[in-house]
Amino acid sequence: MEAHLSEFWVFDLHQILEATDNFSEENKLGEGGFGPVYKGQLPEGVEIAVKRLASHSGQGFVEFKNEVQLIAKLQHRNLVRHLGCCSQEEEKILVYEYLPNKSLDLFIFADEDRRSLLDWNNRLAIIEGTAEGLLYLHKHSRLRVIHRDLKPSNILLDSEMNPKISDFGLAKIFSSNDVSSEGGTTTRRVVGTYGYMAPEYASEGLFSVKSDVFSFGVLVLEIISGKRNSGIHECGDFINILGYTWQLYEEGRWRELVDASLLSMQHHSDEIMMVIMRCMNIGLLCVQENAADRPTMLDVVAMLSTKTKVLDKPNHPAYFNVRVGNEEASTTATTMSCSVSMR
Repeated sequence: MEAHLSEFWVFDLHQILEATDNFSEENKLGEGGFGPVYKGQLPEGVEIAVKRLASHSGQGFVEFKNEVQLIAKLQHRNLVRHLGCCSQEEEKILVYEYLPNKSLDLFIFADEDRRSLLDWNNRLAIIEGTAEGLLYLHKHSRLRVIHRDLKPSNILLDSEMNPKISDFGLAKIFSSNDVSSEGGTTTRRVVGTYGYMAPEYASEGLFSVKSDVFSFGVLVLEIISGKRNSGIHECGDFINILGYTWQLYEEGRWRELVDASLLSMQHHSDEIMMVIMRCMNIGLLCVQENAADRPTMLDVVAMLSTKTKVLDKPNHPAYFNVRVGNEEASTTATTMSCSVSMR
């Protein structure tokens, strides 16, 4: 290692190659938006995750600089811990702590056996931990950070299933006294993942902390339901979970949203079911169409921690009227998706 600054290392390329067995396929953990991620092991036995930024990626170097800037400044139990980086020859590499349970999406979407391991206590802890991590980014860190790509694949889980927000390549950074993170900033380059982007960001490029709040709300509804937001076949007449949830909420059928595997794995007391309904309400508050109506993450953490606080009734969510076979809505959705520059 070339340098050691506050537990942040600058690695030599040969150290990374040795740790990952020359980026062997056996050590490959997955493929991110800007390149593959590998498992590695340092000589002293420490396991690491290595993100190798793809050389063909136009945004790769921008992402690299973005994450390196954040590494030394962001430290929270619900953020993935950065261990160091490597910038040598043509390689741009980021090194993180290795988390054995990988990402949340593998538990709630990809594997029925894994999903059965997530009881309600686990899911609530993931919701609360993610909220705490976002609150830190928005309010309590040395910088003000808007993540802009919050989704289940960017929520990693440690050995005790504690959530850690990862992948800050698309994050926007503001100084601590910069109010633009609260009031909103416009960009011509809209990047992110369809289904998690707030409407004002997807259509106008306007982002703020309320954009992350919207993504968090989608995440909450996915954790409760076990359904992807964009899973058309799972949302009745709607093409997303937002409209489907709103219909169930309005008709008093909210229990139908709850993941069937979650209900089958344990007998829920009335108290637990009310907590689930409360989280559904919070999720709907976060995905309201008008950004000004959405709570801040400080509000969200308070609502999650104070079970007796009476919650507001949400207004309708974004995209709630987009239904299968709705020609007008389909046209709107197509126009919106064409205006978005995806990863």
